[in-house]
Amino acid sequence: MAPTAKQGQEVRRRLLAAAVELIPERGWSAVSTRILAERAGVTPSVVHYHFSSVQDVLTEAAITMMREVLAATDFTSAPTPAAAVDAMLGSIEQYDGTDPTSLLFTETYLAATRDEHLHAQIAALITEFRARLADWLAIHQVAEPAATAAVLAATIDGLLLHRTLGPESPHLTTVLRRLVS
Repeated sequence: MAPTAKQGQEVRRRLLAAAVELIPERGWSAVSTRILAERAGVTPSVVHYHFSSVQDVLTEAAITMMREVLAATDFTSAPTPAAAVDAMLGSIEQYDGTDPTSLLFTETYLAATRDEHLHAQIAALITEFRARLADWLAIHQVAEPAATAAVLAATIDGLLLHRTLGPESPHLTTVLRRLVS
């Protein structure tokens, strides 16, 4: 690969990394070309050389992070549906609702209410995750696997959103395990 292509990939990577930092710090709508360029250590014109708009940088950065978090939500090695619930709950333990990843998700969901393209990309991620979970639940003979997957996915999302608002129920795991029994 030519040095120029490598440099271009590095600049693009820095812009995306800066967006991942700035979305939770400032909020989606407060990230400007100037702020993004400054954080990435480039001139503002470079942002528009690599992306058609700041929104495109933010969207790609957020969707990539969301895809990584969903991929890391590994329930497939669990021996039982109850163990899968435990694995899913365990995968979100590191997020307290105020950490950068939680805030990135919250900001991105909010931005998706005003951006159809972002909305469609998030919907596709959720659909893929639900399908993967539903297929696994079907193999493990859980009743109504698609509906159960939708409820579990929404519950996990809701738990992350609610974490900053108050304590979780001590019986949450029991209730979710019952859902898959």
